[in-house]
Amino acid sequence: MAEENRIRSFKNKGKDCEEMRRRRIGQTIELRKARKDDQLLKRRNISSVDEEPTSPQLENEATSPVHMKAEEIMYGMINPDESIQLQATLSCRKILSRERNPPIDQMIRLGVVPRCVDFLSKDHNPALQFEACWALTNIASGTSEQTAAVVHEGAIPKLQLLLKSPRIDVVEQAVWALGNIAGDGALTRDMVLASGVLPEILRLINADTSISLMRNAVWAVSNLCRNKNPAPDFERVRPILPTLALLLSYTDKDVLADSCWALSYLTDGSNERIEAVLEAGLISRLVQLLTSNESTVLTPALRAVGNIVTGNDAQTDVVINAGVLHVLPKLLQHPRLNIVKEAAWTLSNITAGNSTQIEKVINAGIMPVILHVLSTGDFKSQKEAAWTVTNFTSGGSIPQLIKLVEMGCIKPMCNLLNSKDYKIVSVVLNGLDNILSAAHKLGETDKVAILIEECGGLDLIEALQAHDNENIYDKALSIIENYFSETQEADMPAPATQDGQITFASPPQEMPKGGFNF
Repeated sequence: MAEENRIRSFKNKGKDCEEMRRRRIGQTIELRKARKDDQLLKRRNISSVDEEPTSPQLENEATSPVHMKAEEIMYGMINPDESIQLQATLSCRKILSRERNPPIDQMIRLGVVPRCVDFLSKDHNPALQFEACWALTNIASGTSEQTAAVVHEGAIPKLQLLLKSPRIDVVEQAVWALGNIAGDGALTRDMVLASGVLPEILRLINADTSISLMRNAVWAVSNLCRNKNPAPDFERVRPILPTLALLLSYTDKDVLADSCWALSYLTDGSNERIEAVLEAGLISRLVQLLTSNESTVLTPALRAVGNIVTGNDAQTDVVINAGVLHVLPKLLQHPRLNIVKEAAWTLSNITAGNSTQIEKVINAGIMPVILHVLSTGDFKSQKEAAWTVTNFTSGGSIPQLIKLVEMGCIKPMCNLLNSKDYKIVSVVLNGLDNILSAAHKLGETDKVAILIEECGGLDLIEALQAHDNENIYDKALSIIENYFSETQEADMPAPATQDGQITFASPPQEMPKGGFNF
């Protein structure tokens, strides 16, 4: 059973390259979720009480700030006099715009949500529309229950109508509110998409758009692509791709960041989704953004590229041809640990490919860098580096495995065998097994076996025979019996040496001249 499970895990032992990459999805749930703060799902429009009002029609009232109690706000909102309605809604908005502990639940209980939704239809009073929209934006920025309070009052279609308002401040606030609703989760996201809002938001993204509206619109678009359980209907969000391709050439870092986040969501799925992104012609620019000095741009750009190389070999080749292998070495030495980890994850999906792709990885000089990560990186990065090496050993040719061993992969791999993470122990054991198997095909298992023994790997493998996990036990036992047993050793010739170094005998013709040299 253990061997059967192992065969299911490695592409060249019963699986093809695409399946090999897909297997990684289950191991990268932490990467997929990443840090929740990477991109804000929701945002509140915060202002101080003394701040000049955003709405131009309220400039005259700015000299006399309104201070109303909660009950007074509600009474003002139900007053038939629109000037009183405006003052009450302004006070409501200011309370909800407090930076700390805004009383969202209290305002909902008082009944301000249906009044604010009603005010969205006051086309003759754009100042009231604006303040009501702002208040709803901040209510929708809260919990799912608070967002639901806005949605259930029928806010989405009325916010959609405001996207055509002649007042830019009203349009921008409506986009912001819709972005918060979409960011709450898959259910509300799909409600916003079903309303037909997306084409109208995309229409707002053009060369004449103010930077403030542009940022809000692109952020809202990214939220319409977000969430996986379930993912949005791809046909509904596919029209975003041409706009994203143009936005990648924008200079504003916030626009770039949210454009890249949108792409990271759109590429997180099937090969068909990945292909649609590639057909948009944006991969070269996306790879260029991996050189950005802005971590807010680099993080989602790297995530998107990493998702694309989980695709098939042809899709991975597009990324390789765009120059990703020349960028990864620097990212693997980035001061931010999360960047190193995701760069290693990206590389692990490339080495899960075919031997031609692995050869390009070798020629790019990346392997010594990833081996350094394997030796000295933080544990999360080490895990991804171990996957990179094991995937290499699974898909690489014997000459390529010879190069890998000569680069010094054995010791850092063996050092991870005492990890408490049984999954990574299993990954390392598979990698070592693949290397020993390659050496066995040359009739020189003893050379690699001695390397493993000298760095303490053999002792660790023997200790794993007492591991609680049955798969680990079976793998360790298999390696011991096949490559380190007394019977195996008796069949081995004495290792040849030259100038004090262990060397392999003359390899078959397809092997590199000189074989292994340590």
